[in-house]
Amino acid sequence: MEGFRTFLLRGNVVELAVAVVVGTAFTSIVNSVVEGVINPLVGAFGTKDLDAYQSCLRGPCEVNAAGEIVSGIPIRWGSVLSASLTFLITAGVVYFLMILPLTRYQARRQAKVPVAPVVQTELELLAEIRDELVAQRTHRTEAVTVGAQRSDLPDEPRERE
Repeated sequence: MEGFRTFLLRGNVVELAVAVVVGTAFTSIVNSVVEGVINPLVGAFGTKDLDAYQSCLRGPCEVNAAGEIVSGIPIRWGSVLSASLTFLITAGVVYFLMILPLTRYQARRQAKVPVAPVVQTELELLAEIRDELVAQRTHRTEAVTVGAQRSDLPDEPRERE
């Protein structure tokens, strides 16, 4: 039981539970906005219910008295559009009202925290000193080699006139 209790009280599980509860409550608000605002705006150009928008594949769709489709293949693109609008509105509100302010708040908190200087270990310092000494030795050797090659070059014989 102790392990289970530790698992439940971990931050990620609690945050996930809160997110599910808030998301569920928020879904009803978004559905109300879609049904109360978006659908009437769409209704100004056509039918008020987005779910009623559909196209028929393979000829006209015939419906019997029970509301079942007898012939044709209906493509209900209105319900896809309604679900897409609901998703976009939900994602936009969550981002602009929850994520963006939280990110800005965390950035401000991080800016106030003093940055600790990077402390190098003895091994890193010794490696830096070694690399610097090797680099200095390599540059001297190249300078001497280049200088010696220039000074050791025989003069080109001049042609006599």
